[in-house]
Amino acid sequence: MIPLRPIQSIVVREFKRFFRQRGRLLSALARPLLWLFILGTGITRIVETPAGVSYLQFLFPGVLGMVVLFSSIHSALSTVYDREFGVMRLILVAPISRLTIVSAKVASGSLLSLFQGGLLLCLAPLIGLPLGLGQILLLTVYVLLTAVAITGVGMLLASRIDSLENFAGVMNFVVFPMFFLSGGLYPVKLLPTILQWIIYANPLAYGIDLFKHALFPAGAMTLGPDFSLVWNMGALAAFSAVTIAGATSLFDKEARLVRIAAR
Repeated sequence: MIPLRPIQSIVVREFKRFFRQRGRLLSALARPLLWLFILGTGITRIVETPAGVSYLQFLFPGVLGMVVLFSSIHSALSTVYDREFGVMRLILVAPISRLTIVSAKVASGSLLSLFQGGLLLCLAPLIGLPLGLGQILLLTVYVLLTAVAITGVGMLLASRIDSLENFAGVMNFVVFPMFFLSGGLYPVKLLPTILQWIIYANPLAYGIDLFKHALFPAGAMTLGPDFSLVWNMGALAAFSAVTIAGATSLFDKEARLVRIAAR
């Protein structure tokens, strides 16, 4: 059984770090606004969409997915920061399991993503997407599922990277392809087959598709969901299990090296 107190301590620490970093907080708010109200409004003027859903509305799940993606991956950056400045060494020698450490980092990243996603949901009525209580509850669950999977990917990367500079380079190489090949900017079903196969290996695609299920009506035509609810949730659960298990295994190896170096 995973102890809750260490997880709570790490989650509280990550939230304090987030609110102390004003630049990170401002960028978390500004980035989705730029994509939604500048890029989205511009493309809406030149793209014809089927009746029922405007392109700006179609873009909203993608921007929500982008918020989750950047927040989750950026949360994993704190692990690299802790390793570079010696904090991770102290955590690894503590009498807690590696699974507890990874779970705490994933939990903190997921809750931060939920917080930032919740701020974006407040803007949904401004683009003609009024949210009912049922939709808000569904989106809360879907954002958490997506954030766990994406943070797991970030932790898997962070477990093998030992400098902030290297992580920043890898993050750009991973984040932008994940977003552009997620179905957030255009329907997956309209893409060439080879790109569709790449999207199948992208956990963000399943998260954004879940958001579409919650936001758009069941018959939402071309701009509706591309996959079934069961498929989306199963894929996210599989990504979460694999990445968390992989990160735990790599952290366990690192912990053994730390103990050997301390002797």
